[in-house]
Amino acid sequence: MIQIPQTTFDTYLQCLKNQKYFQAHEVLEDFWFPHRFQNNNEVKLLKGFINAAVSFELHKRNKKQQSKQVWKNYLKYRQLLYKINSPNLKYYYLLSREIDRHMLYL
Repeated sequence: MIQIPQTTFDTYLQCLKNQKYFQAHEVLEDFWFPHRFQNNNEVKLLKGFINAAVSFELHKRNKKQQSKQVWKNYLKYRQLLYKINSPNLKYYYLLSREIDRHMLYL
């Protein structure tokens, strides 16, 4: 289980809403990075959320093909949302819904 303050989720969401996708990626990467070698669904889900922000940033920079490739990684990990038990689960659902709203830009 990864301890992530609510403010981190709030910051990630705010970055997405303001189309500051690179910053959104950085916010979650700080928590994901120390755990990146763990074979853990929550760690993989965080990687997926990071990938979503990276995909949006690539799209914003007109790198459409790269954006689509990274988006596929997000989709691969997104399904883990339904397989984890975490105190962060309600925030993960919020992130997923906000990402879905931004998906319309892809």
